[in-house]
Amino acid sequence: MKVIFAAGGTGGHINPALAMADKLKEAYPDTRILFVGSPDGLEAKLVTKAGYEFSPVKMAGIQRKLTPGNIVHNFKAVYYYISAGGQVKKIFRDFCPDLVIGTGGYVTGTVLKTAIKCKIKTAVHESNSLPGVSVKMISEKVDLVMLGSEDAKKHLGKMKKCVVTGNPMRNNIPIESKKAARERLGLPDCLTILSAGGSQGAMRINEAVAELLCYEQEKGNINHIHGYGKHGKNTFMESIKEKGVDEKNPHFILKEYIDNMYTCMCAADLIITRAGAMTLTEIMAIGRASVLVPYPYAAENHQYYNALTLQNADAGKIINDKELTGEKLVAIVKELNDNRDELLRMSENAAKLGVKNASELCLCEITMLMGL
Repeated sequence: MKVIFAAGGTGGHINPALAMADKLKEAYPDTRILFVGSPDGLEAKLVTKAGYEFSPVKMAGIQRKLTPGNIVHNFKAVYYYISAGGQVKKIFRDFCPDLVIGTGGYVTGTVLKTAIKCKIKTAVHESNSLPGVSVKMISEKVDLVMLGSEDAKKHLGKMKKCVVTGNPMRNNIPIESKKAARERLGLPDCLTILSAGGSQGAMRINEAVAELLCYEQEKGNINHIHGYGKHGKNTFMESIKEKGVDEKNPHFILKEYIDNMYTCMCAADLIITRAGAMTLTEIMAIGRASVLVPYPYAAENHQYYNALTLQNADAGKIINDKELTGEKLVAIVKELNDNRDELLRMSENAAKLGVKNASELCLCEITMLMGL
């Protein structure tokens, strides 16, 4: 069997595709897999690193804010879109796929539309609670729609077949007890908070966490792990120094980049973070309460809808980026520190939302589609 994956833009689109590819190769070792994506996108790096074949097709999204630079960008995007169809047809002729799977990003719509015209079996996977434009446009025409959450169904029209599979992950999270994870990190066994704004960092999260650390230092007996990111390397450390926070406090771990994230997540009682689909998938897999600060510039504000899935299930609390302050974070930590039953309930509700066998469910749907 030959399978093409069309994925691009973000890890939330690319990683589920890689997870499904891994599962297909594990179940059917003779399967040949090819990824199609932008040569300038994250997919080129991640797919090549994973060892899969990659065919580049230049694509770009339309910028809605009409600045002179964006107008030029949009002309290029239209040109790429017009020329992409011919490139994709050539890839199909050379590779002869039996199945084409799209998981989101600008390239997905073009590749799936072309596959439908060529009468090739098609499937799509949507990791976000609010489906992207490409997925919305193509969902009625593909043979199979796989969704990361029940909430995504509300935003889609009629479909041939739709199933909630959850979001597949490449590797199972090595879940350990909070106590064991804290011992591994050298932290005391007490209330533990993990916060991060992504590898690049998030200024508002850094500013709010700096104030939260002041409260925690004064309160005592609260651990805090924070990743301030590349962009916060200088400003965050200067900020906490000005506020009198001791960066060598034995309860604090403050790093530019957290390279042992799963251990830190297992150690935490509460996680403060953005609301990307795969980040929330990991939070649900481990089962942790969360404070979610959706990235305000995400396409169609989809991170807000991801976070809403957890908030509606009483598993997380949303604070909009522009409303985030240290005062609000301190109030939430005070409340949950004083009410451990609520903290436990939120964690249990998060775990209930998780789909632990998502990769297997996706594989099952794909094999049934292909009659294997």
